Amino acid sequence: MSLLDLTPDELLTTTRSVRKRLDLNRPVPLDLVKECIRVALQAPSGSNRQSWHWLVVTDARQRAGIGRYYRRAVREYLKSEGTCGSLFPEDPVRHAVQQRVGDSVAHLGDHMAEVPVHVIPCLDVSDAPEYNEAGKWGSIIQAAWSYMLAARARRLGTAWTTLHLMYEKEIAELLGLPDGVAQAALIPTAFSVGTRFGPAPRQPLEQVLHIDTW
Repeated sequence: MSLLDLTPDELLTTTRSVRKRLDLNRPVPLDLVKECIRVALQAPSGSNRQSWHWLVVTDARQRAGIGRYYRRAVREYLKSEGTCGSLFPEDPVRHAVQQRVGDSVAHLGDHMAEVPVHVIPCLDVSDAPEYNEAGKWGSIIQAAWSYMLAARARRLGTAWTTLHLMYEKEIAELLGLPDGVAQAALIPTAFSVGTRFGPAPRQPLEQVLHIDTW
């Protein structure tokens, strides 16, 4: 499959969390997912350990099991204090964006089982240095983001999700993960409905930039 004609900056600024625009009916070739993971394997990792593993779930029964836990977790999250849709009530414009995010989270919660591919990046934490949490998780998060960028370039939509970790133990048992392997995320992967995505609203640089001192 040919790649989308995107500059590096366009790829980086238009790779969005895709929830409502995932095509739930179009199969995703496993070879295409493997291409994206091969790209992800070029990401940096702490001490070049490359302690990552990639669990790709396509079986309908397994996806249904994950989907049940994910739906339960989403419903718990959306009822909790500080859910995404309740943030920034003092700013009508930003609050409206958050409410749309909340709606899309709820939508994915109801349809996760129908997403044709679930990608779960994992990390072997059995020999990870305990003193450096940032180094440990940075060794898989950068690779997962590379996977999502590679997927976008191949007309696939993805979303970084972690709510399933409310039931990490149950899902680990469902999927047969060995002890010492931790799940970092659950990345639903499907062809996107359309490929035109734009940059998202963000805080002005001046509000978050600090040079030399705070």
